[in-house]
Amino acid sequence: MKRLFDLVIASFALLLLFPVLLLVAWLVHRRLGGPVLFRQVRPGLHGKPFEMVKFRTMRDAVDTEGNALPDAERLTPFGRFLRSTSLDELPELWNVIKGDMSLVGPRPLLMEYLPLYSVEQARRHEVRPGITGWAQVNGRNAVSWPEKFALDIWYVDNRSLLLDIRILLLTIKKVFVREGISAEGQATASRFTGDEK
Repeated sequence: MKRLFDLVIASFALLLLFPVLLLVAWLVHRRLGGPVLFRQVRPGLHGKPFEMVKFRTMRDAVDTEGNALPDAERLTPFGRFLRSTSLDELPELWNVIKGDMSLVGPRPLLMEYLPLYSVEQARRHEVRPGITGWAQVNGRNAVSWPEKFALDIWYVDNRSLLLDIRILLLTIKKVFVREGISAEGQATASRFTGDEK
């Protein structure tokens, strides 16, 4: 039932928002250059890798040694706008249609975090990752890693179609309010080191 719900809503949303996707793609290309899409391998269901797609929000700026500059230096005002409105997440609807992601579930984090999880934290991979989730509507990047994982596990244990609908409605509200976009003192989110178990 959840998969059918995801497929129907994501397909409808992709068709409805297609003009918005085209406009954002054009603006990203004009403001940040190519490529328009940011692609990164993330862990999905049971930790299986998949390629997640988003709109780019950062410049390809590097230091003298060729290393990427910190997020705060690469994130432009336009990129911040895309993140605060969640417009950068719209291409992930394609990931939902493909079956890599769900509309609702724990956000897909970095592959390098997989060996750092405790047994309990790793349970977040018992379900497909989501475009939005229980942690996103309860603080997003403003909550600590232990709180975020606890919220993810709560969702895994209590998931239902009604809860997904509730989270989607709360997500729409959060997008307009623009809360919890970044962690305190960070341009995006703090890095998970495995010490927060």
